[in-house]
Amino acid sequence: MTKLEVCCYSVDCALTAEQAGADRVELCASQADGGITPSYGTLKLARQKVTIPVHPIVRPRGGDFCYTQSEFDVLKSDVACIRDLGFPGIVVGLLDPEGHIDMPKMWEVMALCGDMAVTFHRAFDMCVNPKVALEQLTQLGVARILTSGQQQNAEVGLPMLRELNELSRGPIIMAGAGVRLTNLQKFVDIGLSELHSSAGRQVPSTMRYRKAGVTMSSDTDFDEFSRYCVDGDIVAAMKTALEFGDPLSRTA
Repeated sequence: MTKLEVCCYSVDCALTAEQAGADRVELCASQADGGITPSYGTLKLARQKVTIPVHPIVRPRGGDFCYTQSEFDVLKSDVACIRDLGFPGIVVGLLDPEGHIDMPKMWEVMALCGDMAVTFHRAFDMCVNPKVALEQLTQLGVARILTSGQQQNAEVGLPMLRELNELSRGPIIMAGAGVRLTNLQKFVDIGLSELHSSAGRQVPSTMRYRKAGVTMSSDTDFDEFSRYCVDGDIVAAMKTALEFGDPLSRTA
């Protein structure tokens, strides 16, 4: 049966995803950055409370995936911390300035990971040659590749996802970016065994008092009184569709 990984930006969301039937959680901070390394407190609480596999992202900042030596040192320290906390896997990715997998740095990361499963994240979608990257990641021994098929969303990337899945002799090809209830079956139909979704919605802040004219964000249009949260009903519906099939997902 196709597995569903849910991207979560808090322990509360991870617990919602677990209760709704998710198979695994990718734990991140900062949705606006596309996911960066969660805080130590978040990691520790997730280990205590979430029973399904949790794979934290290890990404020292938003933006590109070509890191300075200081940023790489931070990344390695975070990998070691996550390993020592007992997580079963991590999500990580590094590129060199020319858009290739940064093999020397990735070998260092793999050595630090021990028994943890490694997912190479959507840095893959920014690399210059996905087929060469697949060969390199196979050599590294990564467990899976999270990818949209090098497109803005995975539905547009279906042809590349199919090709990568047929070519892979090691890493699981996991579709992510725009995977939702209405298009799930398209990914199942090309043979993918794992899917990644945020499965969420914006929810309003519980704050009743809202100070006008003051913002903590550099983006003055950013709504600080709402946040993105996992929707348990959506996760449950996606799991049901994956288990039993859903006419909506087949006709959308």
